[in-house]
Amino acid sequence: MSLWKRISSHADCEARMAAYYDEKGLFDLRLCLAAWIEDRIMSEQITPNSAEQLERVALKFNEDLQQKLLSTRTASDQALKYRVVELCTQIQRTSALELYTHLRGGLQKELQLATEKSVATPGPSMPLSPYNMNNPSGYMDPSEMMAVQPAVGAGLGVIHNALGTAKVELFEIEHQILQYFNEFSACGNSLKMLVQNYSYMLNSTGSPNPEEAFKCLMTEKAAIVTALCRSYICYEPLQELIISELNNWRRQQALAGNGAPFQESTLDQIQRCFELLESFIGHLLAAVKETLRVHLVNDEPELNNLLERVRGAQKNLVCAAFIVDKQPPQVMKTNTRFAASVRWLIGSQLGIHNNPPTIECIIMSENQANRFVTRGTQMDSTLAGQSSGEIQNCSSTMEYQQNNHIFSASFRNMQLKKIKRAEKKGTESVMDEKFALFFYATTTVNDYQIRVWTLSLPVVVIVHGNQEPQSWATITWDNAFADIVREPFAITDRVTWAQLSVALNTKFGSSTQRALTRDNLDFLFEKLQRDERSDYITWNQFCKEPLPDRNFTFWEWFFAIMKLTKDHLMGMWKASCIMGFINKAKAQDDLMRSATGIGTFLLRFSDSELGGVTIAYVNEYGSVTMLSPWTARDFQILNLADRIRDLHMLRWLHPSDTNGVPQERDRAFGEFYSARDGTNEPKAGYVRSTLHVQVRNAIGDNGSIIGTPQHPIPSPPQDSSMSMGNLQNSTIMHL
Repeated sequence: MSLWKRISSHADCEARMAAYYDEKGLFDLRLCLAAWIEDRIMSEQITPNSAEQLERVALKFNEDLQQKLLSTRTASDQALKYRVVELCTQIQRTSALELYTHLRGGLQKELQLATEKSVATPGPSMPLSPYNMNNPSGYMDPSEMMAVQPAVGAGLGVIHNALGTAKVELFEIEHQILQYFNEFSACGNSLKMLVQNYSYMLNSTGSPNPEEAFKCLMTEKAAIVTALCRSYICYEPLQELIISELNNWRRQQALAGNGAPFQESTLDQIQRCFELLESFIGHLLAAVKETLRVHLVNDEPELNNLLERVRGAQKNLVCAAFIVDKQPPQVMKTNTRFAASVRWLIGSQLGIHNNPPTIECIIMSENQANRFVTRGTQMDSTLAGQSSGEIQNCSSTMEYQQNNHIFSASFRNMQLKKIKRAEKKGTESVMDEKFALFFYATTTVNDYQIRVWTLSLPVVVIVHGNQEPQSWATITWDNAFADIVREPFAITDRVTWAQLSVALNTKFGSSTQRALTRDNLDFLFEKLQRDERSDYITWNQFCKEPLPDRNFTFWEWFFAIMKLTKDHLMGMWKASCIMGFINKAKAQDDLMRSATGIGTFLLRFSDSELGGVTIAYVNEYGSVTMLSPWTARDFQILNLADRIRDLHMLRWLHPSDTNGVPQERDRAFGEFYSARDGTNEPKAGYVRSTLHVQVRNAIGDNGSIIGTPQHPIPSPPQDSSMSMGNLQNSTIMHL
């Protein structure tokens, strides 16, 4: 349950906080963006420890707040649009520091009130709050908060103690569910006795004191209704918390699409909680219905209201439990086989496994998914006609595994045959267009229908391999920065460098098996940054606008390097033999400062050519020479390590680790050299040939070779030699 929802459930608390926020005219803002404000402030990674830092944090919050309000203005609700305009005007009248500290102080007051209420009233304890799920390291240390208390007025130091510092443990939630379930079960005997007494009253004649008997029944029923209401009050936040945990799991699943570590097995624990909750809410629903049958008065609004709330909670639980546990490929090529699977986390609780439903799948465009999700489009038999494409093998019957209680449907052999695309606007391309697989089913339980559906993560549909780079830009950005609960497929168009650097590091590290260094990331930030005053990177900077003086974007350049490293350089990259991300000027400066002098070299990724790696080295004249870049085509002929072995002027590898020391060339690259021992004899009538790389004189006046041995080199037989220069004519290869 959200913090504000807890506060608003108590009229006295709500009135106190409304008065507090109205002091600055911020009450409407607190109501409109309740969840966003809580998540944004409570999950902050930065602890302000000075007035200056607090000012920066406040300005950043104000900027994010305005961005959030602007994105909300796109909603179709005209009343909401008007309200958002008013809020934008209101916050512009308030200084960033004043607004931020007042909201922050308000959250502290809310937490204190909620803690007091949780102690006074049976219910889940505050440490079960989900607000620290995205910040496993915890919130603000109270001792740190004291440094800025004068500026903040009332800080959030209490958060550290009230909410705890560790991620919610599922076994604790499971224990809490069982505890409340057992407490609820205790009223079962009372309900049974009430039903018996009610039946006796209806069937008896000539009771000596019917009025007293009726009063007793009313008292018994009132006590049971109170117990049922208390049980639901205990149950509701636990359901919200488990659904929040599931959404957190789905968020981690999206990040795993970018290569982040992912504990899929956590889903089994979440399912256990779903099963317990379903059992709890099922028994609670039966008890409420049974209590209603004891009909003592005509109007029972409290009990009828409870019945509707319990029914709604059960429906939400059952629908939320239907998820995609194995995602389809997010860059999907037409006429290519792929797989996916869905899972229903309620297991055997409702008995659906006895008559398992068939799951159908269609592909939806962004507009179709948006209409369905936000406008409540009814799921009916015409849904199949709303597909944006044609998928083969798009249905599968659910199967129940008794040993592990997994109830799932696997789609092992799907294939997208056709796709219908939306009309493009402006600079949009097919690689920007997001779709999703829509899985749905209808089944019957106890004479009422259950309709469930779920969407996969967004996918981009391509027809040719050259569309992959930009498609992965769309998917990488969405996986990294989208909220799981959103209007499909709403996504911010700018993020902080701190956020983007994590995404780039995750993507590159998972693909090449070595993370980027701080220096690497600083270099990438330099390439991306357009405005030195802003820490934000926009979508256009990321993958739409060409880099300065180049005809390709940042993402095209980054993706090409990532692919080159994965396909041809992974071993050397993992061994830290490749510095990679460093600009030409810094490479020259580092080499000129090197203590090993002539023959010192490093490997850097090319700024001018996509998917290129170049060697910079200190030549025999004491200046730095840069070789023209080699690309994947070159490494298909001869690998990088063998090329380095052939260039005798390369003697010392400049360390890619600033704390390291130069390594002798053969020690650094020896394990990556290919064997040249001549053990495989050539066929009769043929002369053996080998590939060698040499570098022309930088001046190019006489074609002499720099760095080759000083003793005479015998010329190979004329019929078995030739030279091959690359496009820039900076290297030659002898066969």
